[in-house]
Amino acid sequence: MTASLVLARLRAVDWDMRWDLAFERSGSRRVLMWEYLRRAAVWAKACGAEGAWPFYDVTAYVDPGFELPAGQAAELEELLARVPGAELRRTCAGAVRLAALRERNPAVVDGLPDPYEPLVLFYERGGSFTRDCSGVFLDLVGVMYRPGKPEGYLGSWPVGVLDDAVLDALEGEGRLTYYGAEDGRGTVQRRREVGEVPTDEVFGWDLRWRPTDLPAERAGLVAIDRLEAARRLGGIVSAATAG
Repeated sequence: MTASLVLARLRAVDWDMRWDLAFERSGSRRVLMWEYLRRAAVWAKACGAEGAWPFYDVTAYVDPGFELPAGQAAELEELLARVPGAELRRTCAGAVRLAALRERNPAVVDGLPDPYEPLVLFYERGGSFTRDCSGVFLDLVGVMYRPGKPEGYLGSWPVGVLDDAVLDALEGEGRLTYYGAEDGRGTVQRRREVGEVPTDEVFGWDLRWRPTDLPAERAGLVAIDRLEAARRLGGIVSAATAG
């Protein structure tokens, strides 16, 4: 992704907060924040930036002397003037600068995941995040999240597919519980509890949730967390859209 495209995407974000949208998409935003933190931890270890994790400009550690062309630098400063909070501004600057560095020197990202794509998607799906009064928890709107330490993310399986079909499948009204086979194969089911009557749904090859009369327990499925559901949903989406 080019620096110009990253700038355009960040300019389109509603930084004043769409509370309704953020609540509606709290499931995907939590997964996106986790995947950003995981990728940022991988980069921090690779370039010696553990002390700057989690919200930092990777480029400052990969190539400290790197500077944007004057025109892009001015566009970035104009964008940052609209972005609330130092942590958000650092990540927006990092996303644009790393994209520009990658255009100039593609080898800089060899073997490493794009650290900022999950966070840009997070911003696009409901705006910013804040810290609670203690500074320990992130307020993602609709959920509080404690980042922990970078070491806790290293070695974790990634959520590799982050397209709209997967992210939209993580949303839904009510309390959501996900289920899957113990061996990781097959599709994903969920139980959606709204009021007193739960609804069991299965994710189909048409990439939609459909009601099912076979509850997860009777189907021999076990409860899985949201991250594992996101990984498995990504596998289904990739298989369904291949070719």
